[in-house]
Amino acid sequence: MFAARQIDNMNSSDQENDEAADDQALIPETVFDTKQCIKSRTVLGIMGFLGFANVYAMRVNLSVAIVAMVNSSAIPDSTNSSLDVCPIVDPINNSSVPLRPGDFDWSETQRGVILGSFFYGYVLTQVPGGRFAELFGGKLVFGLGVLLTAIFTLLSPAAAYCNYTLFIVVRILEGVAEGVTFPAMHAMLARWIPPEERSKFAAIVYAGSNFGSVVSFPLSGWLCTLEWGGGWPLCFYLFGGLGIVWFIAWIFLVYDTPQSHPRICRQELEYIRWTIGIHVDAKARPIPWGHFLRSLPLWAILVTQCGLSWQFYTQLTELPTYMNNILHMKLQQNALLTAIPYLTSWFAGIFISVFADWLVAKHYISRLNSYKLWNTVASVIPSVGLLGVAWVGCDKVSVLLLLSITGAFGGAVYAGNQMNHIALSPHYAGTMYGITNAAANICGFVAPYAIGLIIEGQETLSQWRVVFYLAAAINLACNLFYLAFAGAEEEKWSIEVSSYSEDDISSSPLLNDSANVSS
Repeated sequence: MFAARQIDNMNSSDQENDEAADDQALIPETVFDTKQCIKSRTVLGIMGFLGFANVYAMRVNLSVAIVAMVNSSAIPDSTNSSLDVCPIVDPINNSSVPLRPGDFDWSETQRGVILGSFFYGYVLTQVPGGRFAELFGGKLVFGLGVLLTAIFTLLSPAAAYCNYTLFIVVRILEGVAEGVTFPAMHAMLARWIPPEERSKFAAIVYAGSNFGSVVSFPLSGWLCTLEWGGGWPLCFYLFGGLGIVWFIAWIFLVYDTPQSHPRICRQELEYIRWTIGIHVDAKARPIPWGHFLRSLPLWAILVTQCGLSWQFYTQLTELPTYMNNILHMKLQQNALLTAIPYLTSWFAGIFISVFADWLVAKHYISRLNSYKLWNTVASVIPSVGLLGVAWVGCDKVSVLLLLSITGAFGGAVYAGNQMNHIALSPHYAGTMYGITNAAANICGFVAPYAIGLIIEGQETLSQWRVVFYLAAAINLACNLFYLAFAGAEEEKWSIEVSSYSEDDISSSPLLNDSANVSS
């Protein structure tokens, strides 16, 4: 099988009359020249990006909306130290509309339960989502995941007004629906994307989560200040509606495999086939649970994802509360500034992933060392930044600068462990991602609940420092485990006979069509 590197480095047609290298004679440039096609995998990337933007907008809007939903004046303030709090000063934006009293009197612990309830359901469908995508294709699994998430998002305001418990149930069901999205997309990337494009492609697709957060935080903050429609319910109606519109476009534009796509460019189809082969039907391969349990490289991914998730969800779910209760920022300003780390992560994640792929393609660094390097960058620098947030206290400018830096380097995770599953086993990438992501997202409800217990009745800098110390320590410790046991070679139990031999290549109709051109 020809490596993608050999194909990508073929000379342009302007050099046809130069020295005739053997590789060029075997594979003419015209065979895989897709410059004049609209690449189907590009369409997949765009739709995947928008899909993740939708689900993350629907996921994180509650972090902002809950500040407006809760009537803080109805909750007793049991702060014990008046010397360990930030002074209340006039906000930067004096023209901000004052927020009307919230509709609910939920305590800090209750809010922690609500913020974490999404993840109770989210972890349940990670493994089934990956397996269903391997068996039946990722198009329907991913699409239905987004659609059902949108439906439950639309139902959220009614559930909240009806009953505290019902609201939690709806959030759990929303998590159940969204839980299939990441492992399903991982399975699709294994079928569609050549190995040397995966890091940057995944960075672009999964960066939709950052884009969704960047849009959702400030827009939700603004919607919460409106009198029309009750303010905060609009956050759920808007993003839920967009999710349904996205699903309609997804059904018509995206397909499970390159071979099943009716409009794929012929050259692109051949390029994908020669770089990753034809996907073998997953029904013929039972899940090797025993091998999963004995795979230290898989455990390394799982452990480091848990550490990264604890820190990520500490920021994602609790940062708006910290800015409101400790830094005393008004909701609109709070929401806008909370989005900054996700904006820097979006841009930096794509840049770092492209740079990481370039380093590997040039053989400046091995694939394994690349995973370890960028995973360490995504772990250490944000952890140090979070410790900095703990110590700068009430200095709002420094807090925002540190959060921007942590967000930027946190984007390196796409070049770190995120594509490691496909390297270990492209056949089971969806299931493996589901396993590690399920474990990691347990932190999605454990972290908010633990933070609620730490902070309960003690909205002070000292208590929040404990929160930040804990997140940084867990993240750093888990990265050390990854450095010790990570791997980048396909596992022996995953290796199968290649779908194509050199005889297959020589019989390719594209090669035959172009043979006369190059000779």
